[in-house]
Amino acid sequence: MRKTSQTLYKTPFSPAYWKDAGASFRDLRGMVFAALMVAACIILSKFSLPVTDGLKITFGFMARALCALVYGPIGAVAFAVVEDTLSFILSSSGAPYFPGYMLTTALGCLIYALFFYRARITVTRIFLAKLLTNLMNVFLGSLWSAILYSKGYLYYMSTSAVKNSLLLIPQTLMLLVLFQALLPIAQQMHIIPRQVEGRIKFI
Repeated sequence: MRKTSQTLYKTPFSPAYWKDAGASFRDLRGMVFAALMVAACIILSKFSLPVTDGLKITFGFMARALCALVYGPIGAVAFAVVEDTLSFILSSSGAPYFPGYMLTTALGCLIYALFFYRARITVTRIFLAKLLTNLMNVFLGSLWSAILYSKGYLYYMSTSAVKNSLLLIPQTLMLLVLFQALLPIAQQMHIIPRQVEGRIKFI
């Protein structure tokens, strides 16, 4: 098994970035790590932290972000398809499968990967990645709810916007704590490039 590339990129708009992403997708350690994160997502989906009536913090996004950090954009999308499908099979109550939610999960994992994979992790990057995924949840999640249920798109969008706005800062802080704790370990295991010395910087 090869060691991971030690190159960091300022943006994903580079042929070398996508060459590394393809290599990570084929790497056995990446596959094993993604499988562990699928299991983590399924387990974490059983737990939540209530905030108010109708508002709770779930934890699956943390495993998705961590998988995207290590496995890259190509692997993250494949991970999302597997994770969403298995989660549906294991938790389905007889409702028909709706692929829109898989698309939302895949795009969310792709966003995480574009911000975290082979990048110097900063508080700003974490916040922007979470902001974009929450915005996507508002617009796409509301569309899927409008298609599947009786109320109109604007109703679902307004309620989802409030929910995702309230969750943005707590979720950002949760990712910050997670990365601060696990990045040094991942660096020592050579599954991500060395980048963090001490605390994660703001910019």
